[in-house]
Amino acid sequence: MGVITNSYAVWNNKGGVGKSTITFNVASRYAELNPEKNVLVIDMCPQANVSMMLLGGGVKGETEVHKLCTSAVAPTIVGYLTQALGGGPMAASPNASTYVTKVSNINASLPKNLNLICGDPNLELISAYISNLGSAQQVLPVIKPWVWVHEVVKRLIASVDQEMGGEWIVFIDTNPSFSSYTELAICAVERLLLPVNADDSSRTAIGAMHSLLYGQNPPHPIYGAWTFAHNAQAYGVSVPKIHQVIGNRLTQNLGAAAAFAALSRASAGSLYGLYLGNPARFTPRAQAPISENDFVAKYSVSLRDFNTAGVVAAHEGVPVSSLVGGKHFVHGRKVDIDNNRVVDCRIALDSVVKAI
Repeated sequence: MGVITNSYAVWNNKGGVGKSTITFNVASRYAELNPEKNVLVIDMCPQANVSMMLLGGGVKGETEVHKLCTSAVAPTIVGYLTQALGGGPMAASPNASTYVTKVSNINASLPKNLNLICGDPNLELISAYISNLGSAQQVLPVIKPWVWVHEVVKRLIASVDQEMGGEWIVFIDTNPSFSSYTELAICAVERLLLPVNADDSSRTAIGAMHSLLYGQNPPHPIYGAWTFAHNAQAYGVSVPKIHQVIGNRLTQNLGAAAAFAALSRASAGSLYGLYLGNPARFTPRAQAPISENDFVAKYSVSLRDFNTAGVVAAHEGVPVSSLVGGKHFVHGRKVDIDNNRVVDCRIALDSVVKAI
């Protein structure tokens, strides 16, 4: 029997903040720096982008994902959910290890302690099925359908721990939409990594994200009782705490020196206000922040100079530590990377990993 050290969902209900690229780079770098631990990535996005990156990147990664999705066993997240939910709450759970792919068996560029439960485009197709199961009428006194469905990925993580042994850390990549399968991802983890961009829409998305997870006060007079937040509270299902804000793509249109200030302007004010009202919704620090600037320092990290090097590494399916400067091709387009930028990217990425 193993130990789950921590579990994280990389999620923001705003698209284009780099969730999959961040998941790939953080998980692979964490695996490099912690070879004694097993790292598991669960791909809960129907685009399966992080799976493609982990399994070789580009066309190779896409081909490998297609092989897994169309194989007889289908060792993917949809394969697991089909078996785990299809038999009903009284059926035995499937063997979780059947659905875990050792990444280095397919992509030798990545660490041997990195594992994947592959994404699957069919996740979108079963979204309504998941919703219907969760809203079914309770028949058995000890089984609450909403809880049983929403904790299915949490049970998957526990099964991996029990069956495969060792010490584990889990990262779940997500879809920006708060669909039924995103709810499963949220209910499976203890902590939330929140990627943001330096723009007004990221600031707006933070408030929406907080309402989706924790509810509005006061609740909506008509729809409040139908929300995820209401049901999670009513059934006693735990919701992850916000652990870290990751500022991504901050230097795409800004100088590196302005990146930290941009993150503060775009998002910290909103988050700090939420923290002041509900500090228990954030993971604690050794000393609580005493100001907005202190909050930014303790709860945010900036992936400075991450945009080009991080994306190229993900496209090629290699860790940033192995990325070589010079000419690279991304979907036929030449990209020039300076070695100094690779070093800067690695330093920024290590600052994120250190905070996990």
